Amino acid sequence: MKVILLQDVDKVGKKFEIKTVADGYARNFLFPRDLAKQATPETIEWLEMQKELLATKSEEELKHVQGLASGLDDLEVPIAVKVGEEGQLFEAINAQKIAERLKGMGYEVKKSQIKLQKPLKETGEFPVRVMLEHNLEAEIRVIITEEE
Repeated sequence: MKVILLQDVDKVGKKFEIKTVADGYARNFLFPRDLAKQATPETIEWLEMQKELLATKSEEELKHVQGLASGLDDLEVPIAVKVGEEGQLFEAINAQKIAERLKGMGYEVKKSQIKLQKPLKETGEFPVRVMLEHNLEAEIRVIITEEE
């Protein structure tokens, strides 16, 4: 029986692939768990529409991420913190703090996308990579200054 997979199924195939499987496997396993639909002319037409929708959505998402990457590239991110008498910071600047500051500046970036070798513990200017979806990346400059 030919079926259209609605999800990835181990040892069978990936989502939206048309596969030939045993009738009993389809009726007793795939169909009750909503993992597949029988491949008929109507469902194949539905599949083509779904693929077009996914392609359009992926293109829009790529354009959005490219815009975000170009906006972030060479962006200066100032962060003011309390500094002790000998120049040591009272708090380390980690990916979470940078993500919060970027959000305050209007950029939606997750802390997991910010790649720091280790938390920043001194004042100065530091290059930081931001890894975005679709294998895009941007480099921002985090500027740590003393809080007035």
